[in-house]
This record gives sequence, structure tokens and C-alpha cells, in this order.
Amino acid sequence: MRRSGWTKPTQCWLPNRSLRDSGSMAACIATARPRSARLGKHGREDVKTQAEQPTLNRTLSLAQATLYGLGVTIGAGIYVLIGAAAARSAMSAPIAFLVAAAVMSLTAASFAELVGRVPVAAGEAAYARVAFNSDALATAVGLFVVCIAIVSASAISVGTAGYMSVFVGLPASVLVTIVVFAMGAVAAWGIKESVLFAGALTLIETAGLVLIVVSGILFVPDLFSRFAEALPSFAVPGTTSALLSTTLLAVFAFIGFESLANVAEEVRDPAITLPKAIFLTLVISTILYMLVIWVALVAVPLPELINSSAPLALVFERVTGASPRIMSAIALIATLNGIVVQIIMASRVLYGLGRQGQLPSIFGKVNARSRTPTLATAVTVALVLLFALVLPLHELADLASRLTLLVFAMANLSLAWIKRRGDPPPEHAWIVPSWVPWAGCMSCLALFVIELSVGDGT
Repeated sequence: MRRSGWTKPTQCWLPNRSLRDSGSMAACIATARPRSARLGKHGREDVKTQAEQPTLNRTLSLAQATLYGLGVTIGAGIYVLIGAAAARSAMSAPIAFLVAAAVMSLTAASFAELVGRVPVAAGEAAYARVAFNSDALATAVGLFVVCIAIVSASAISVGTAGYMSVFVGLPASVLVTIVVFAMGAVAAWGIKESVLFAGALTLIETAGLVLIVVSGILFVPDLFSRFAEALPSFAVPGTTSALLSTTLLAVFAFIGFESLANVAEEVRDPAITLPKAIFLTLVISTILYMLVIWVALVAVPLPELINSSAPLALVFERVTGASPRIMSAIALIATLNGIVVQIIMASRVLYGLGRQGQLPSIFGKVNARSRTPTLATAVTVALVLLFALVLPLHELADLASRLTLLVFAMANLSLAWIKRRGDPPPEHAWIVPSWVPWAGCMSCLALFVIELSVGDGT
């Protein structure tokens, strides 16, 4: 008996090369949907067709998309990793971040082309489906992305509660619940409103990092004269393994640019806008990371920096002499921002999978007033809250990191297969050389294996 409400989606494989262009692929993916969305009770077409259903609102500009990408990346990276990076590589930590950025640039380039070829929500899942014509593989990739976003938002929610406890004397569980529901409401408000909210928070958290850099330049006299200390000495035993370990840590600080693929249906001219937003996110994050880490390493003795539970607040206090509560408040804003953008990402993937027929069609419904996937957002918020209150997040975070590398490897492999097959790109799409996705795939798999070996050895 057929399950009511959803059937296998329309196949998007187009055997004729002249028809197998990315525009046809994207159109096929966009129109693939449950049978109930196309046929009425008696097998006739419903009066309200798919084209008449509410869709996502395509309003985001380059600046707004870049702020969204920065909000995901910076909020989950620099505010929590300085102490750990210093503990592993000491003064060479900025070099590890530069190496990590170079590795991530390969995957970023692949995403830049993919968002032009297949500009739909649930991007990573759609890429696998277009490349390999496998609904099962596409669904698995999409659910991996959802899992990563939910676990990340849960972990950030717990961290947010910790920062809030400095200012508000409530139990952690109560603070987590308030934070998750509030950020879920923002995500369901509307994509332009929620991204503007996240963008405002991104500007604040980025301003905090710029303030640290400017203060370091003004008040740390030997900031640049000591830069030679950042160059690793490979003649010293253990330097290579320490740098590699820090690079692995730094890779996860750059995770976030790929989330731009999941708002492709809400960006104006995605084939042109999104590649620029992806590379701007990566470049700005790299510059900020390297400068902030270097200021921290020079301004604060290494043992104090490593042992601090709020390293950026400590750096701000030492460099400026001002109260560390100022930077603690900015860190709180950064974590709130991270929750919003992760909820947006997970809900858009669920929406995309529902619209493509990979999940029940109800997940692909859009609220006519807010033009956001309300049910997908509500399910995401419920799961974020559940994980934040119940599950051991440090173990889930390790799993999320490994899943992220696998998703990156699959995205690179999808592009490599599409290019190998000879699918012509759409007009104005960003195009990378054929070796780039292969290199991106191999680098992600290598990092995955190394991360497993490092994790097993600790």
C-alpha cells in the first residue's frame, strides 16, 4: 500500500547530453515533489499548482549573504578555539589557520560552482542527486547536514547559557530553553528579517574582533617585530604533528561558508552572488582569525591564555585595560548569532528535502505570511532543544565534525562527477578547473582519516 502523502520523486536523470544542462537539472529538482502535491483525490491536477504555492522569498543581497556566512563561521570559530589552538601550536597557531584556510579554499571553490549549477535549498543533497541520480544518497547527505546543524546549534546553546549566567541568575536548563525558543522565533520570522538580525549580530561580533586587532596594533609595541616567532621550526621534534593537530582544529573554525548553499533560493542572482559571498566569507574569516590569534599570543602569556575559560575576554582586558565583561557580552552575541544561522540552515535543508520529495511533502510547505518553512523550523527548534538538554554534546560534536568532512568530500565528488559527465554549466556560473573538486575531495577524506587517528589516540 502506498504511504499517503509521499511517493518517490520524479527522476531527474536526463540521458540526452543536450538536455542534461544544469538549468534542466535545477528545474527538475525544484519541481520534484510528492504525488499529493500534484494530483487531487481523484487523480486530477489540483487547482492550486506547485507554481501557485508560496515559495521562499528571494531578497538577499551580496552583503546580506556575506553577513550570513560570516555569522555561521565566526560565531562557531574564533570565540572558542584560541586557547585550544595556543595549547597545540603555541606561537605557530596563525600558520595552522592559514594552512586550514588553504585546504578549505578547494571545497569553497567547488561550492562556488555548485551553487550556480544547482541553486536550490538542501544544496548538498541536491548536488549528490544531480551527480549520481540517487535519491537515497541525496537523502542521506541532506540528513547529515541537518544533523550537523542541529548538533552545532545545541552545543552553541549550551555555551550561550554559560555566558548568560554571568548576567542572569537562572538555571542553565531554563536559559537554554529561552535561548532556543527565542532564536527559533527569529528564524521563523522571515528570511530577510532573520538574516538582518543575524547580520546585525555579525557586525557586532566582527567589530569586537576588529577592536582587539586595532587595540593590539596601538598598545602592543612588539606585535609585528615578533612575527618571525610564528614560523614553525620543523627541526624541533613534534613540531609537524603539533601543527597538523592545530590545522585539524582550525579547519572546523572555517566551517560555515557551505551553509550559503542552503539559502540559494533566497538570494538574488545566486550564480553570481553566492560565489562572491563564499569567498568573501573565507577571506575575511582568515584575516580576522590570524590577526586576533597573533594579538592574543603576543599580549597574554601562553599559560594564562591556554587555561582561560574566556580567552578573548582576557585578551581584551590585558590589551585595553577595560572590563572583560564587554567582550563577554560580545561573545554572548556571537553565540546567539550562531544559533540563528544554524537553525536557518537545518530548516532550509528539511524544506528542500520535502520539496524535492525526499521527505514528506509537509516539510516543503512555506508559510504564506512569513514566507519561511514554519514546520521545518519548528522541528529543528524542538530537536535542538532536546539535544541541548539531554545528550552528551561533546561526543555529538566529534561526530558532527566527522560528518562535516564526509559531506564536504561528497560535495566535491558530486562536482567532479558532473564535470566528468560533461554537463554544460549555466550562463554566468563560476567555473573551476576539473582538478579542484578532486583535490578538495581527497583533502577532506585525508583530514577525516587523520582526525579519526588523532581522536583514537587521545
